[in-house]
Amino acid sequence: MQLLDIQTRLIDAIEDLYFVLSLDFSILFCNRKVTEVFSRREEELRALDFRTLMREDSWDSFRKKLRHLRINQSTDLMVKLHAFEKELLGEARVHRTTIEEGDVFVLTIRDVSAEKEKELDLLRFSTVIEHTINPIQITDANGQMVYVNPAFERSTGYSSEELIGKNPNILSGGKHGKAFWKEVWKTILSGESWIGEIENRRKNGEPLHTQLIIAPIVDSLGKVVGFLGAHRDITKEKILQKQLIRSQKMDSIGTLSAGIAHEVGNPLASIASLVQVIQRSTAEDFVKEKLDLVKNQINRISTVIRQLVDFSRPSDYEPRPTDVNAVLREAVTIVQFGKKAKHIRFNLQLDDTIPLLRIVPDQIVQVFINILMNAVDSLEGKPGKVSVSTFTNDDAVCVAIRDTGKGILRINLEKIFDPFFTTKDIGQGTGLGLWVSYGIVKSFDGDITVQSEEGKGSTFTVIVPIDKKE
Repeated sequence: MQLLDIQTRLIDAIEDLYFVLSLDFSILFCNRKVTEVFSRREEELRALDFRTLMREDSWDSFRKKLRHLRINQSTDLMVKLHAFEKELLGEARVHRTTIEEGDVFVLTIRDVSAEKEKELDLLRFSTVIEHTINPIQITDANGQMVYVNPAFERSTGYSSEELIGKNPNILSGGKHGKAFWKEVWKTILSGESWIGEIENRRKNGEPLHTQLIIAPIVDSLGKVVGFLGAHRDITKEKILQKQLIRSQKMDSIGTLSAGIAHEVGNPLASIASLVQVIQRSTAEDFVKEKLDLVKNQINRISTVIRQLVDFSRPSDYEPRPTDVNAVLREAVTIVQFGKKAKHIRFNLQLDDTIPLLRIVPDQIVQVFINILMNAVDSLEGKPGKVSVSTFTNDDAVCVAIRDTGKGILRINLEKIFDPFFTTKDIGQGTGLGLWVSYGIVKSFDGDITVQSEEGKGSTFTVIVPIDKKE
């Protein structure tokens, strides 16, 4: 076999397009790959000018660049060709040399159309991910985050620098145990997607509820190489759902309270009358002592009944424009001179620009006193601080009361507004203060939220819409 035949076969075997062009761009030679791509015989191609294979917008730059080449010089450029039934984008290497027939261009073109299409798909995908409102995270096969989109940063409060390389459990709020995540890993490692709801924590400690789909990222060999986590923030929906459930519960309890107050109140009044009669008719100290004890317990029951009645019946107070800051100062003055508050510092940061609210001053001061007293009690007689601040947020006036007390256990947070629920010792509280306070604030179309961490204190925030102003 002659050397020329061997060279021709070797050129035909390569997967790149191979041309030999004259200086006027006539096709002198091409390999088998060219005939396959353009669906023409070599004889047909040799009769063509190379320009006929190129897209018009690619020709001028190609021609100008090649005409500046000197002998034994090479250049790289991108070319666009009209291949059979498709457009072809190629990375071209052009070398000018001399053969027996004279100077020629040796042109090798690697088809990168598929690669560029993949790059374009990746660009489209990354653009969508970057600008979607849903938080997106991508992890490697070990669960370490390698990418988070801007929405994920906004939702969690963490920057990408704080998250990349970390395990997603940096966001864990401790809601889901090991068994829960074991099942999740079992599902996604098998190549299937997992869909469910999770509760995490933002950087500032606030709860973050999301609907989450975790999809495995699989390579061409079917191996799981990472995971895509797409979240939908449902925190507001969860809060509204809890508020609705709580409102329905309060309505039911209000009806029940009215009945209990009536059924218990009448017999209790009779018992109180009998105690007074016996007290006036006996001279025995022992009997008087025991009757005083009975009377004290009757008064305690009467207080509870009065709170039940106050909660269950509509208020007959007339709302009027109220300066919330002035009411807060009054409440703090009342509480800070109590015996339990002598080692406590009260810090007020009140926004003087907040508007007047059309509410009942006597009722809202009761709310503030109840919350302040709970803050004082949480410090258990130890030195500490209670901070009170006012501000506006989303068309509402907010009053935040923070303490540095013992905090509230997570399992108790959902129950603190339930009637008769208290964490205090027996006889130290009725468990009605926050319940009544919540009912008062709801009557103003407002809300009370709580954030607490055991051992670090609690923050109660009273929220009243500004549209209640006169």
